[in-house]
Amino acid sequence: MARAWSLKARPQGMPKHTDFAMIDLDQSTLGAGEVRVANRWLSVDPYMRGRMNDVKSYVPPFALGEAMQGGAVGEVVESNDDGIKVGDMVLHMAGWRDEAVVPAAQVQKLPALDVPPQAFLGQLGMPGMTGYFGLLQVAEAKAGDTVFVSAAAGAVGSTVVQVAKAKGMTVIGSAGGAEKCAWVKSLGADAVIDYKGDVPVVKALGQAAPKGIDVYFDNVGGEHLDAALAHANMHARFAVCGMIDVYNSGAATQLKYLARLIGNRVQIRGFIVSDYMNRAEAFYKDMGGMLAAGTLKRQETVHEGLDAMPDAFLGLFSGGNTGKMLVKV
Repeated sequence: MARAWSLKARPQGMPKHTDFAMIDLDQSTLGAGEVRVANRWLSVDPYMRGRMNDVKSYVPPFALGEAMQGGAVGEVVESNDDGIKVGDMVLHMAGWRDEAVVPAAQVQKLPALDVPPQAFLGQLGMPGMTGYFGLLQVAEAKAGDTVFVSAAAGAVGSTVVQVAKAKGMTVIGSAGGAEKCAWVKSLGADAVIDYKGDVPVVKALGQAAPKGIDVYFDNVGGEHLDAALAHANMHARFAVCGMIDVYNSGAATQLKYLARLIGNRVQIRGFIVSDYMNRAEAFYKDMGGMLAAGTLKRQETVHEGLDAMPDAFLGLFSGGNTGKMLVKV
């Protein structure tokens, strides 16, 4: 039988392995317009932590005892739809399982770009789109801007670094530890802050950006958001993608320098990548051009096997990934 991970209990603070349980899925026959997909690659992403809480949000919470969902890439092994053929590689949202039966309308054939299929769960998928549109549309970043990126070694942040450099911006990244900082530097960042080092982020950012920042791309919240406010230039634009620092603890950002947004007319705007899915074609065209020009790099942290899904997910909150965190089924 097909297997899937379910949420057994709603986490209190940091999730535990006992909050998850493996369940069996019925091998149902296909209905009209459905396809069966053998999943090859599965994604874990920080936003999934919010879905584990029973609260109203932009996406419904995971139901206890039922198969969880998330990004996945797989091979179609059975099809009842004329537009999807057996053997097609597709992207869909029925992850956290080894096999999925989904409506054909809910799968997307992988674009014809010269990358491995799992890239469409990272730099050329939802995380990449998040970074691309958050930087260029939400923050309206432009050539000449100084951009500060938190979690710059992650799937979203590393894309932001590279797109910003390709578009003529000065980039300051933040990452944890010498190895990750070196990787962010290799992506083209002009300066990198080690937030695990001895220098507080607010002071380190002041040293890296003595003339201030024009754009902040926030994946973290907490002291990173405080530091960005402290060094925001006139008319700075903040794109708030995530706040992984507070997903488990619930601790609020202190906002010590919040008053600076008044005099400096700082714009802080949250966003969800689904708002921009109708522009996917433009994303693939631009990113495909950068890929062909050799200006994009990506890195993956891979866990092997469906049984490793909870380990991969929990690793997101302890700095266990460089680039995209993936599970290879």
